[in-house]
Order: sequence, then C-alpha cells, then structure tokens
Amino acid sequence: MGTKNELLQKIEEKYSKFSKGQKKLADYIREAYDKAAFMTAARMGEEVGVSESTVVRFATSLGYSGYPAFQKALEELVRTKLNSIQRMEVTYGRISQGEILTSVLQADIEKIKLTMANIDHGAFEQAVDMLLNAKRIYVIGIRSCAPLASFLSHYLNLVCENVTAVNSNSSSEIFEQLIRIGKEDVIVGISFPRYSMRTLKALEFASNRNAKVITLTDSVHSPMTLYSACNLIARSDMASIVDSLVAPLSVVNALVVALCMKKQDEVVTTLETLEQIWDEYQVYSKDELNMVTDTMEFPAKEGSME
Repeated sequence: MGTKNELLQKIEEKYSKFSKGQKKLADYIREAYDKAAFMTAARMGEEVGVSESTVVRFATSLGYSGYPAFQKALEELVRTKLNSIQRMEVTYGRISQGEILTSVLQADIEKIKLTMANIDHGAFEQAVDMLLNAKRIYVIGIRSCAPLASFLSHYLNLVCENVTAVNSNSSSEIFEQLIRIGKEDVIVGISFPRYSMRTLKALEFASNRNAKVITLTDSVHSPMTLYSACNLIARSDMASIVDSLVAPLSVVNALVVALCMKKQDEVVTTLETLEQIWDEYQVYSKDELNMVTDTMEFPAKEGSME
C-alpha cells in the first residue's frame, strides 16, 4: 500500500493539539475532503460552524503558507482518491479491534444527532404534503443508496397510489421509466457522496417536465439540490470503508410515519386487505415461524396431512 496522503498525515499528527474548532475542521476534511476541496475558507467555516479566520489559522497550523496552499493540498487529495483500505485507516487507524463496534455505533449515533439538530422541519412538512398530493411518485437511488430507495418505495406503496421504484441499471432505462412524468408528479432523489450523475440527470429530466423534486442528500451544497423544490438534509459518513446511511434511513422512516398518520384510514384498510390476501393465497404460510405461547410453531411440511 502506498504512503498515506501528506495532508491527512499532518492532520493525524497534530490532531491531539488542535482546538475544539480545529478538530471540527479536521473531522470534516477527513469525512468530506471531496467537497471541502471546492470550498472557500468562508464557505468551509459556514459548513463546519467556525469562523473564516479559524479556517485560515487551521491551514497555517498545518504548515501551509495560507488557505490557497492548503486548498491545493486538498485538491491533490481528491485527485489521488484514497482507496477503501486507506480511507478505513484514516478513520479507524487509531482504535483497537475491541473498540470497533462501539466506535462505529457511536459515530452513527452522532450522525443522527447532527441530523436531528439541523434538519429543516418546514422542508420535511413540505415533502410530506407533496407526497400526499402527488398523482404519481417516483423514487430513485443508485449504488449504496439503492436500498434506501427500495425501502422508501416499499412503504410508500402501502400509503400512496402509483409509486414507482426507478430501476437504475442504465440511463436509458431511467428515462424510459420517467417518460410520463409531469407537473402533478413527485420524484424523490436519494444521493450521497460520491454523488451519482445518473440520479442528477433523472432529477434534471423530471424538473424540466415540471414535476416536483424532493432530494434526500447530505448538504445544501450537494449537486442534488440544483433541481429540487424541497431538500431533506441528513448527515452521512463516507470516510470509512462502508457508507453510513443510518441518519438518512431515519429520515425515510419519519417520512413514512408522517404519511401514515395523515392517511390512517387508508393505511388500515390497505393492511386489512393485504392480510386477507396473504391468508387467502397462503403467501406466508410456508415462510413464517409463529410463536405460540412459549413454544415455536412450525408450518406443516408439504404433503403432510396436518
């Protein structure tokens, strides 16, 4: 494996001596260096919650002549694009095997807390209303965001009519599925770094056809917000070997719960109908473990008389 990037090496060596504000900057750069590289000192300070002068002092404390030289080092980091093993080393290099579970769970807790503290409640309510009033709903998420899109689509389908989980294997497939999207429709685009160009193009296509666009992404500076009328911002952590998407999933859960509360009668009716269908067609009869009192009831074997 190659040597660790010089900028990250400097941050690691000096981290323990940083002020509280400088540590926040260091953490942000390690987690989101691909976005940080394109920010002014003022913008980075705004994103992290420190002053512009703190950002400049942080750059000089790392041995750079000023912010421009620091930014050049950041750009070099983006160019070399750390591989997964190096990213994992940057994030978890100082912790022992026994601390990994606690460390990862604690990091996820922090992401949810940050999301809860900063999410726009007005945007959340707007998203709920847009989904309630939509003629058709489309949901798109690619690569690591695909499970989020699938999860949201599954539960929206219990609450709303005409829900389409956009199959994202190719750009042509995406546009074929969106061909009838119009002004009465809503598309939910889910994307976190590294952002998906296919998702962005889908949102652009929908926006050009006057559909309403909701995005679930990690920052107001995300390119996904270019075409959206409503932005739901959830913190994610892309610095480690796996993408931490627990906070976005919590926001998805909140959306589904809010919609269910607004359409309680319809949801109850849908679930009752589903239960009848499942029972009639024995959908789950061979695939369920039923707990009866303190013992477990297994389904009868096929071909048996029971």
